[in-house]
Amino acid sequence: MLLPLRLSLFYAAYFLILGIQLPFWPVWLESRGLSAGEIGTVLAVALWVRIVTIPVAGVVVDRTGNRRTALILLSAAALAASLLYLPADGFVPILLVTVLMSAGFSPIMNIGDNLTLLIARAHRLDYGRMRLWGSISFIAAASLGGIVVADSRPEVVLHLLIGAMALTALSCWLAPKPPPREPGRTEVPLKTSRIAALLRDPGFLLFLGATSAVQSSHAVYYAFGTLHWRGLGHSEAVIGWLWAEGVIAEILLFAFGGAVTARLGPARLLMLAGLAGLVRWSGTAMAEGVAVLALLQVLHGMTFGAAHLAAMQYIAKAVPLDRSATAQALYGALATGMGTALAMMLAGAAYAGMGAGAYHAMAALGLAGAVFALLLGSRDRRDEVRRADA
Repeated sequence: MLLPLRLSLFYAAYFLILGIQLPFWPVWLESRGLSAGEIGTVLAVALWVRIVTIPVAGVVVDRTGNRRTALILLSAAALAASLLYLPADGFVPILLVTVLMSAGFSPIMNIGDNLTLLIARAHRLDYGRMRLWGSISFIAAASLGGIVVADSRPEVVLHLLIGAMALTALSCWLAPKPPPREPGRTEVPLKTSRIAALLRDPGFLLFLGATSAVQSSHAVYYAFGTLHWRGLGHSEAVIGWLWAEGVIAEILLFAFGGAVTARLGPARLLMLAGLAGLVRWSGTAMAEGVAVLALLQVLHGMTFGAAHLAAMQYIAKAVPLDRSATAQALYGALATGMGTALAMMLAGAAYAGMGAGAYHAMAALGLAGAVFALLLGSRDRRDEVRRADA
């Protein structure tokens, strides 16, 4: 019982940070005198730093095997960097602290996911039921944080962030060690780097293509969903419920969908996530009433939740243990990092030119993800036939 509890604590603490940062961090940046353009630059730099630091951390962890140690060191570094925001004033100092903070903070989730997957596989635990505490924590932080920020000065946002970072560092210190390697197992030395070996694998490239397309299809929703719904005349309360409903659908999938998602397998699950994106974003481009929007928001459980579970399944089943942290890192850096960053840039231009029609571009990304997943599934089936004939 202690293993799932300690891992659930990690997700709950980590997503407290995101629940504070995503909605309220621009408020703090503005209070320190940053312009809209400077705020955008600070937020973009945090995304681009992760593209470098996550793969580097993944390779180091695969070489050393010290996943828990890496979590402790990275979370301590991120906590120390967050304290540097206290005296930071002005664009350049805040930008430099953001680089330091992102360098330590960005790899934590991917290494934590990798550690959880290894422990879940060894002890037959349900990954989704531990990960769901992160989603619950996110809702709590965003909801309660809004009340606190409304009644306080913007500086409270930084204090909440530092407190959440301290809890995350504590949860990393309490995290369990990974299971020992199987007796008698020896890793085959790689002639090429772990990153190059994975990027030369056609199956892994199809996996990255599918996950990048499906996750990036959320770009317009993340950046302009609230503005679009406000423009349709919906109140802040309705908009808040629509956002919460999507995360609740994700939580329900994590809690009760483990057996079904495991039976479907990664490729089919990714294909369903992509098709759900096609339906969700096409509908969102045209829907105006609350009832239809609420129905479409339920699909967040598929477009995000199912796609994430599929990614975790694929890495756990298809990637050798000595490359698993690197694979996790590439997924974080490319699929949910660079892919989303590029899609955000395209989303801004598309929304400025087409308004709600920008969601049709996101629907096309969902369809592309489904096609990549279909190709991945076909390749996996051919590989199974070859192994059976050998």
